[in-house]
Amino acid sequence: MKPPKKQNEPSGEDSSQSQEFQQGLSDVESALIALKERYEQVENDYSLQNELKRRRSELRKSKLPEMKAELKYIEQQLEVLEINLESRLLNWRSFKDPFWQIVRFSGLGVIIGWLLKSYTL
Repeated sequence: MKPPKKQNEPSGEDSSQSQEFQQGLSDVESALIALKERYEQVENDYSLQNELKRRRSELRKSKLPEMKAELKYIEQQLEVLEINLESRLLNWRSFKDPFWQIVRFSGLGVIIGWLLKSYTL
């Protein structure tokens, strides 16, 4: 007869599940931290973008030559901000699942088409 296992000692399976859970939890925590950082960056970029747009509209009203250089700088900064905001939202991860779904089902469609063509001859 086997002696009963003690409640305090985790079995090998329980410890591996616990390690997997801890790893998954740490992955989720790091993803959450990255998401919070990205959210703060987007909020800061939007506020900076609004401030630059406001300043640009003020500068367009004035016709002073020294203001044109600042206006040009502000427009360049706005372009950089817009590119930064767009590029961070579009990345490979957002297209990864739909891309592979398209590849899989279009490949499957081609194979089915070849099979139907070969049987109808």
